[in-house]
Amino acid sequence: MLELRNITAGYDTGTVLRDVTLTVPDNATVALLGPNGAGKTTLLRVASGMIKPYSGQILIDGVDVTGDPAFKISRKGIIHVPEGRGIFPSLSVTDNILLQCPPGDFKKGFKTATTTFPRLGERARQIARTMSGGEQQMLALSHAYVSNPHVVLLDEVSMGLAPKIVEEIFEYLTDLGKQGVAQLLVEQYVGQALKMADYVYILDRGRISFAGEPGEISEETIMNSYLGSLAS
Repeated sequence: MLELRNITAGYDTGTVLRDVTLTVPDNATVALLGPNGAGKTTLLRVASGMIKPYSGQILIDGVDVTGDPAFKISRKGIIHVPEGRGIFPSLSVTDNILLQCPPGDFKKGFKTATTTFPRLGERARQIARTMSGGEQQMLALSHAYVSNPHVVLLDEVSMGLAPKIVEEIFEYLTDLGKQGVAQLLVEQYVGQALKMADYVYILDRGRISFAGEPGEISEETIMNSYLGSLAS
């Protein structure tokens, strides 16, 4: 289980998150919704150790890891798939997968990645930046399959993809959830996120404005949070 307790965090330009508390239970998918600029990406960066909070705690299975660097948190099974693909564009598909695998586990990891995403096997020698956006996102998502994660942090994995590819990506995420991997999902397609989620949080101007199950959230709540924008 991943817990963020009373997190306040930000950058040199100012505070972004204010007293945020959020829990990702084992085997659950948690959707983190909110308008642009609400602090969703910052929250994922805090959870993965990319930035240190000003105050508050980060706990993994009850163990306080606040202040630990990202590589240590990753070793504890918290895998971050960042916005913008999160791959090594100048390396081949094979080399990207190699870097994602636990030490000494490349053969198993490569088989898992290419069985789950057959197109990666077809493009094993191809340089990552020359693939389509959808294929690059599959390569980024393969990290969640080959690294034996406990919790996967997913930041706008559908961004910039065609609707057909988005559907395919969500099928992979649903499959990942069925394998018992917990997910914290930041997603622009609100309707898709709500279908997947066991729990929902809405982040608004750096604070949690809603926490509950998908069935408890009203369209009005979503619309108000997104300042009148479409909810899906």
